Amino acid sequence: MQDQPLLVVDGLTKYYRSFPSLSDFSLTLTPGKIVALLGPNGSGKTTLLKIISGLLTPSAGSVSILGCPPGEESRGLVAYLPDRISIPGWMSSETAIAYFADFYADFDRAKAQNMLTDLGIPLDKPLGKLSKGMREKVQLSLVMSRNAKLYLLDEPISGVDPAAREYILRTILTCHSPDSTILISTHLIADVEEVIDEFVFIRDGRLLCYDSADEARKREGKTLDEMFREAFRC
Repeated sequence: MQDQPLLVVDGLTKYYRSFPSLSDFSLTLTPGKIVALLGPNGSGKTTLLKIISGLLTPSAGSVSILGCPPGEESRGLVAYLPDRISIPGWMSSETAIAYFADFYADFDRAKAQNMLTDLGIPLDKPLGKLSKGMREKVQLSLVMSRNAKLYLLDEPISGVDPAAREYILRTILTCHSPDSTILISTHLIADVEEVIDEFVFIRDGRLLCYDSADEARKREGKTLDEMFREAFRC
């Protein structure tokens, strides 16, 4: 089962007017992995995640999640955390939990409530009255409380304090199961280095490298953070 592809991206290309955000990008991921998607700003990371989640349509190429193209059929397989807060400010955490429970059959309400309690988030206060960091914690908690096959996390730890960052990374590890994969885009490579199994380097919308984190560290004698700085040095 683990050898069967969970995600297959084949020849993906996406143009914004005449500018290619992705160019002939191909990638295959198997279940049971935590994979870091790494590249500088403007390299196509967010575009890739949005296409996989079904929010954008590619100009060319295809995406398959367990044999399903992005869309209505794949919605129950993919949990997507955008790089911006998408939950309306008038909603309380309690209301957002109820909304997710109604919308997603795989949502674990008790898990979400426990995570928010652990993070010190008031359940009855409108999100618009919380700090940006607290709102980001709420959104991540809701996404990670789904029992999805593929989690797409766009900069999940960039706006939170170091203590919450550690809790979030532990949560990601806890949510990780043999039949699910987490694809996480981040600039905080040193923070995620210990939890990831594989990594993808993307530059100018093209796949630069896809490798095992452990094997690359042994081969290069460097940390992933050092390899990233070397590959993308200005």
